[in-house]
Amino acid sequence: MNLEQEIIYSIQEAFKSLFAQDIELKQIALQPTRKEFEGTFTFVVFPFLKITKLKPEDSGNKIGSYLKENCDPVTDFNVVKGFVNITVSESSWLDIFKKLYSNPSFGQLPPNGKKVMVEYSSPNTNKPLHLGHLRNNFLGYAVTGILKANGYEVIKANLVNDRGIHICKSMVAYKHFGKGETPESAGIKGDHLAGKYYVIFDKAYKRQINELLENGQTEEEAKKNAPLILEAQEMLRNWEAGDAEVVKLWKTMNAWVYEGFDATYKKMGVDFDQFYYESDTYLLGKNIVEEGLKKGVFYKKENGSVWVDLSDEGLDEKLILRADGTSVYITQDMGTCDLKYHDFKIDKSVYVVGNEQDYHFDVLFKIMRKLGRPYGEGLYHLSYGMVDLPTGKMKSRDGTVVDADDLIQEMIATAESHTKELGKIDGFTTEQAEELYEILGLGALKYFLLKVDPKKRMLFNPQESIEFQGNTGPFIQYSHARIASILRKAGQIGVDYSKQSFENLSQLENTERDLIVLLNDFEKKIILAGEEYAPSVIAQYMFDVAKEYNRFYAELPIFNETNKEIQAFRVALSALTAKTIQEGMQLLGIKVPDRM
Repeated sequence: MNLEQEIIYSIQEAFKSLFAQDIELKQIALQPTRKEFEGTFTFVVFPFLKITKLKPEDSGNKIGSYLKENCDPVTDFNVVKGFVNITVSESSWLDIFKKLYSNPSFGQLPPNGKKVMVEYSSPNTNKPLHLGHLRNNFLGYAVTGILKANGYEVIKANLVNDRGIHICKSMVAYKHFGKGETPESAGIKGDHLAGKYYVIFDKAYKRQINELLENGQTEEEAKKNAPLILEAQEMLRNWEAGDAEVVKLWKTMNAWVYEGFDATYKKMGVDFDQFYYESDTYLLGKNIVEEGLKKGVFYKKENGSVWVDLSDEGLDEKLILRADGTSVYITQDMGTCDLKYHDFKIDKSVYVVGNEQDYHFDVLFKIMRKLGRPYGEGLYHLSYGMVDLPTGKMKSRDGTVVDADDLIQEMIATAESHTKELGKIDGFTTEQAEELYEILGLGALKYFLLKVDPKKRMLFNPQESIEFQGNTGPFIQYSHARIASILRKAGQIGVDYSKQSFENLSQLENTERDLIVLLNDFEKKIILAGEEYAPSVIAQYMFDVAKEYNRFYAELPIFNETNKEIQAFRVALSALTAKTIQEGMQLLGIKVPDRM
C-alpha cells in the first residue's frame, strides 16, 4: 500500500467510524494541494455532505482530526471551506524517497499477463514518409513503451498499404517517364523516387483532364476518361490477375521504397516486431461475411450486396461486400482483425490512425463485437489530429508535403546552430558534437509532437521546438545533462551518496519535499498515460520534473552544503531525478545526453 492509498483507506475508515457509513474506495480521491495552502494532498468533502449532514468546514475538521489521530503519516491538516488540506510527516517522505531510490524496477510495473498489439506507421508505398507520419510513428512507438511499462507484452505492428490505385499511379508514371531510372542512378532514396513519379502522374493526369475539358467533356467525364487514369485502373486489374510484367515492376518499385523506409525508421528511432501487407490481406474477410450472414449480424440485399445495420448502435447501414462479390476496406479489415488474433492471441489491439478514419473504426469495432470476437472489447482507435505548419496544409499529390527525412535533417542542423550559438559543446570531439546535435534535434521534434494531446490538431513550429527554455525537449535534456554533471563532480570529490541510509535526516526543505512528492507520482503517471493511450501525460510530467529540479537546484546548495549527510542526500535526490527523466523520456522514445 503506497502513501496515497494509506490515506484513502483511512478516510474510508473515518466515514465508517464518524458517520457509520461504508464508502467505496473508488469514490475517494486525493488531489494535490494548491501551492498557496499548507499541505500535500487535498480531500474534497462536498460530494459527501449528504452523509455527514454537517457544514463543509465541520465535516472537514472531523475527517481531518480523525486522520491526524489514526493515520500515522498524517501530522496535521487545515480546512478551507470544504477542502481538507493534509500535511504528511517528514519521515514518510524520507521513507518514500528511500523506497524509490532503492527500487530496481523503478518506472516498470509488474507483468499483467496481457498481450497488446499496437499498429502504427501504415505507410503507402507510393511516397516517402512526411510530417504527419512522424506524429503517427512517434505516437505509436511511445504508446508501446508506455504499455510495456504498465506490464503488457507488446507487439509493434506495421500494416503496409502496398497495393491499390495510388500505387499503380506511381507505376504508370514510371513506365512512361522513368527511362530506367533507379535510386542509384538518380542518387536519391527509393521512397523519394516513387514519390517523384506519384507527383509526375498527377501533373500529367491534370494536363489530360484540361485537354478533355477543351474538347467539350464535363469535368466529371474528363476525370474518368483521361488515358492515364484508365491505364492505372487497367494496371490494377492486371496486378490482381497476376500479370508477370506488372507484378515485376510492382516488386521492384516497392523494394526501393522499403529500403528508403528502413533508413527513415532507423533515423526516427522506431522499429516493428511484425509487418502485415495489404497485398496479403486484401482478400481476407470474405469467410467472415458468410459467418455474419449465418449469425444474422449481416444481411443480403436483392442485388446480392451484403450489409450490416448498426442503427441500434447509433450509426447507419454499412456495405460489407459489393454485389459483384468484391471486397471493400471494411471486409479486409475484419479479416486482418482475425489474422492478428490468430497470430498472437492478443487481448488488446490499438490502431494509431488519423481522426479522418474515426467513423471507419467505429464501424469495424462494433461489427467485431457483434460477431462475438474474444478480443472485441480490447479494440481501440488512437485517433489523432493532423499536423499543420505555419505555411499551411500539405498535399502529397502536389509535391508540397514536408518530407520526414528533410525535416529530421533540418531539426538536427537547427540544433547544431543553436547549440554552437549558446556555447554548449566546449570540449566535445566532432563525433560527440554530431551525436549531441542528433539527440537534441530528434528530441525536440519528438517532444513537440508528443506533448500535445493526441486528439488535438496541432501546429508544428520547428524554431519554437528547439528552444532550451520552456516546455521543450531540449530544456528537459539540458536538465538531465546538468544533473549528470553534478553526479560526475560528486564522484570526483568523493561524495559517496549511493550507500547512505540518511537515518539522521529529520527535516526536509520545501523544495526537497516538493521534488520527492513529484517523483513519487511517476508510477501514477505511467498508469494514467497507459489508460488514456496518451504520451502527452508523460511529456507534461517530464517538464514538471525538470522545472521542479531546476527550482531545487537554484534554491539549495549542493557542494557548498557543509553537512555531509545533507550534501549526500541532495546528490542522491539529484540521481533519482536523473533516473526519472531518463526513464520517462525513454518511454517517449527520446534520448537524454549526459553532457551539454
